[in-house]
Amino acid sequence: MAASRTRRSTSYRGGDTSDSDTMESSAGWDDALDWLKLEQHQSVSRSVSLPRHGNYKCLLEGERVLAEGHGVVLVNTDEAGTLVVTNFRLMFLSEGTQNTVALGTIPLATIEKLSKLVAKNQSAPRQSEKSTSRRLLQVIGKDLRIVVFGFRPRTKQRRVIYDALQRSSKPLRIWDLFAFSCGSLKFSNTNPKVRLLNEYFRLLGKGSYGATMNIIDKESYMKSNELWRISNVNSSYSICQTYPFALVLPKSVSDDEVIQASTFRARGRLPVISWCHPVSGAVLARSSQPLVGLMMNLRSNADEKLVAALCTRPGGARGRRKLYIADARPRKNALANGAMGGGSESSSNYFQSEVVFLGIDNIHAMRESLSRLRDYLDTHGTTSSDGMSSFLRHGGWTWGGGNLSSMSASVSAFGDSGWLTHVQSVLTGAAWIAGHVALESASVLVHCSDGWDRTSQLVALANLLLDPYYRTFTGFQVLIEKDWLAFGHPFADRMGIPTTSGSSKMPFELTRQASVGSFPPSPGRQSVGSSPAPSASHAQNNCSPIFLQWIDCVSQLLRIYPFAFEFSSAFLVDLLDCMMSCRFGNFFCNSERERQQIGIAEACGCMWAYLADVRSSQGRSHGHYNLFYDQLKHDGPLLPPAAALAPTLWPQFHLRWACPSEAQADDELEDRCKQMSLRFNELHKAKEVAEKKAADMTSAFESLSVELRHEKQLSSSSIALAKRASKESAAIRRAIQSLGCNVHFASGGGGDIETGSPLDDRLTSRESNGQNDESDLSVSISMVADENVSSASNPISRICETLCPLRTREGGCKWPDAGCAQLGSQFLGLKANYDAFDKLSIYDSYFQTD
Repeated sequence: MAASRTRRSTSYRGGDTSDSDTMESSAGWDDALDWLKLEQHQSVSRSVSLPRHGNYKCLLEGERVLAEGHGVVLVNTDEAGTLVVTNFRLMFLSEGTQNTVALGTIPLATIEKLSKLVAKNQSAPRQSEKSTSRRLLQVIGKDLRIVVFGFRPRTKQRRVIYDALQRSSKPLRIWDLFAFSCGSLKFSNTNPKVRLLNEYFRLLGKGSYGATMNIIDKESYMKSNELWRISNVNSSYSICQTYPFALVLPKSVSDDEVIQASTFRARGRLPVISWCHPVSGAVLARSSQPLVGLMMNLRSNADEKLVAALCTRPGGARGRRKLYIADARPRKNALANGAMGGGSESSSNYFQSEVVFLGIDNIHAMRESLSRLRDYLDTHGTTSSDGMSSFLRHGGWTWGGGNLSSMSASVSAFGDSGWLTHVQSVLTGAAWIAGHVALESASVLVHCSDGWDRTSQLVALANLLLDPYYRTFTGFQVLIEKDWLAFGHPFADRMGIPTTSGSSKMPFELTRQASVGSFPPSPGRQSVGSSPAPSASHAQNNCSPIFLQWIDCVSQLLRIYPFAFEFSSAFLVDLLDCMMSCRFGNFFCNSERERQQIGIAEACGCMWAYLADVRSSQGRSHGHYNLFYDQLKHDGPLLPPAAALAPTLWPQFHLRWACPSEAQADDELEDRCKQMSLRFNELHKAKEVAEKKAADMTSAFESLSVELRHEKQLSSSSIALAKRASKESAAIRRAIQSLGCNVHFASGGGGDIETGSPLDDRLTSRESNGQNDESDLSVSISMVADENVSSASNPISRICETLCPLRTREGGCKWPDAGCAQLGSQFLGLKANYDAFDKLSIYDSYFQTD
């Protein structure tokens, strides 16, 4: 019984089916749509006053509500809510919280197909008259989601929603897209031409020059180096309407030869340089197929000279380098194009060249492959659009129907989609090109049929492998703007959005801009030999996920080299969402010329400015940053071996709608890594603070140590001075005592100096010992009367008595009041008899003592 409930047997009948149409369905729809429960909630839904048009808090600037439906069920998740159509998106709001449900919210430009479906409940035989039909709306998105909404019976809500979606999801005019409604004031950026020219300057080693619109208008940007030059030969888009205004060409080829060579290539897309090696001079060039004719025998001397100039060596080195012509198509497809005038080169016509076919299928094969992958994911995902899961959705144990054969069938269905095979073909071709440029220093010319689909994939991916600059945020933007936008990848045709060909009524501003040099709609977009005016169905067939496939290839490289890219997988997903949503004008139109004539850069916001603003909100911790990025680890080319180029499903993009829990596994791991990184940063900052404090304390300790050493030095010098002063004071004491004075040192607030006279008179004075009266040292000097001084005890006194003529009769000495005549010339009249010294023997004594 359980197996019957999980078997996917519901069949859809799509198209513009009326609400009265019915169809049979299995019991699986009973699990998805509990209409009895819905009927019980109808009264509640009617009584609750839901927000009306324009009152939703989640609306963007310039976004307005066009239609609403209440009590709608998102069949994929069996969730009830409100379905709202705005001029930007189809939005599903949860019934309880009014929060936006991501699975049921899809931008209008991302919708690929709408279908009205009807399913009928199978009741018991006796209750057949009470069976109710279910009104369903299936929405198929370009981002690999298939969602189904269920509407209440006997209402016109589905019709209102469907009509609103039909009108707004497929606008006939380009300015009906939402990007023109929200304006460009908030997310403005420099002109793409300026950024392209700055990249050319970088490639030619002229990075010191800065491009401006002024030098572009004056066409004064023709710089050159030894081998290559920037040419303005296509400044008016007269040579090639799908090439940029400025081209990098060989310096040895003149503009006249360039014009002549352009006639030999489809759409005038002549060989031009996309990237050049800064040391070896090897180049990576691109073009479209040569017009060799049905017999494959037409030649062009100008084209051959231009291609040969790509092999010029720098510094006047002898000989030419090897040239590889990489034709992205399978060989049989290239030969088939010869019937329409196209074809491929002959290696005999191009000196030292080798033609290689990379075998990548065309846009139609890629579109069908992605469609099969989308069906596979919806069939075997956990949020299938039929309301049932193939794997444990309701706690069951079955997988893919519950038996081994169904599991094998699902694996076979995945392989039959061929998506990963196509991704591997592109990766292998780009790695082959990068390897020959980096290892062999060979030049490579890449082309397919028109040179704007597979050529853009291969050249941009090879650039990414060769130059680490393109693996940063800034470089990745430059790479996309150069090799995808400037070189004319037809984004409008591939995304199925209107371009200048659908412009019937222009606003005044746009009409005035387009009146200068008007041009036919999408010139040169028809295949060689095809009718000049393709029908709407044929234009629809031109839709193809070429850019999406290239981003998928970038994600595979990010998986192989997790340290080589500054950006993360989440950044790539957001970039794709911005591109498919048409919220910004970067990817509008089919060429630089068309975007310039409509004035996209001035009228619409810039996606790059928006993404940069999103990243700036959280800095390096934002999810767009790759936590493992190491610029020094991969500072050269990435050359993956063939064994490493086996691709896998990209969970963050392929599984985010069908298997959200599995898709979020890597996100959870990245979140944990981010948390660990944040914690590490916090600890690192704390460590830096602690180290700074320790450094400050060390510095303070060193300064204190210096001060302490200085104090010790001062103390030592003070001690030395004190010892010296002590010795001097002792000498002074002895000298004063020899003059008959008594000296007394005392500590205190002051000191009295007492001098004794023969009459025992006392003179008192204060002395500060060289300082103020507050000195702590006092010196007391007392002069003693002559009669109290024994001549025998003082030999100097005996000498003074005999020799001093100033001695008074009373026997007193007048010094220091009067000068001593003997002290001026000799020490107290003592004389040395040097002749006696010579006469002395070792046994004699000069001084005789008693």
